Amino acid sequence: AYSSDIELERYIISFDYAARKEMKMDSKDLIKLLKQGKAQLIDIRFPEEYSAWKVGPAINIPLNELPSRLTEINKHKIIVTACPHKDRATIAMVYLRSKGIKAKYLTDGLIGLAENLRGDNAKEFINALQKLKQ
Repeated sequence: AYSSDIELERYIISFDYAARKEMKMDSKDLIKLLKQGKAQLIDIRFPEEYSAWKVGPAINIPLNELPSRLTEINKHKIIVTACPHKDRATIAMVYLRSKGIKAKYLTDGLIGLAENLRGDNAKEFINALQKLKQ
């Protein structure tokens, strides 16, 4: 068996209520972590979807490209996978966990994130990100 198969099996066998809670993150918590530079948002939509509209500092790694692009993931940060709702993000999170990466998925999706980044919230968020770059 491959080590990723063993890792996935270990994850599933040890899955409990704590693991169920630990694999999730909502937009409000993600925004806080992004402002602090502690999270990396992976938008796993297809390139055409990403080109049509983007959300914040996400990097686009389509789900079907994830296996070949693991080196782009910053394992020193909390990895959060996202898509418009959460179906593909959940698949990506499980795949990353099978590779030993403690990923989470965005429970309210990119739609929820966009909803939380409007008006003054958007301005404050962008200002916080600019301060991180300084």
